[in-house]
Amino acid sequence: MTSLLEVDGINTFYGRSQVLFGMHLAIKAGEVVTLMGRNGMGKTTTIRSIMGLTPAASGSIRFRASDIRAYPSYRVAKIGIGLVPEGRQIFPNLSVRENLIATAANRRGAAQPWTYDKVVALFPRLAERAGNMGNQLSGGEQQMLAVGRALMTNPHLLILDEATEGLAPLIRQEIWACIAQLKAAGQSILIVDKNVEALTRLADRHYVIEKGRVVWQGSSPELAASPEIQHRYLGV
Repeated sequence: MTSLLEVDGINTFYGRSQVLFGMHLAIKAGEVVTLMGRNGMGKTTTIRSIMGLTPAASGSIRFRASDIRAYPSYRVAKIGIGLVPEGRQIFPNLSVRENLIATAANRRGAAQPWTYDKVVALFPRLAERAGNMGNQLSGGEQQMLAVGRALMTNPHLLILDEATEGLAPLIRQEIWACIAQLKAAGQSILIVDKNVEALTRLADRHYVIEKGRVVWQGSSPELAASPEIQHRYLGV
């Protein structure tokens, strides 16, 4: 099966400091794939390179068979990659409803696209808070809103950077349950998170990175059977 997203040998810098060294990963349609590693190893920079926020200096990033490495971030979003960024970054001065409809579009021409009603059915708490401003929400509610906002673009690929960071345990469970529903519906997803147990239950494949390089890749059963990899690179 052809990869939906293929990152091949990208090198990314912040000024003169190189962060990614030949970074590579691939995601097929309908797959849930993770990017794991300790803090500061290049996970968010990889996502920023894919999204065109911190462009890679070399290598290739192919999405649906097109090279998008030189695309500006708005164009990456328009071709169907939806981002739930680290820190949520919702619009604080817009209501929940306005946050959701502000960037709504059927990017992939879905016969049954994500709509406001579908998103609030997935996250009933957002329906209760529909008139509240973004800055009036709890951290968990903001994360639900960030996921819902990305889904409203009906992306071919959904990327979640630190999917459950800083959330209460019950909210984390809601987010994982939501991601499981999306997987069951065939949504392609790339996840960054530190919860190895939850990720191995949910994801198809994993990439572990250290200092901007992939040091291990494999399936969930392979990762679960590799405690030495988890200890060495993930600190568990």
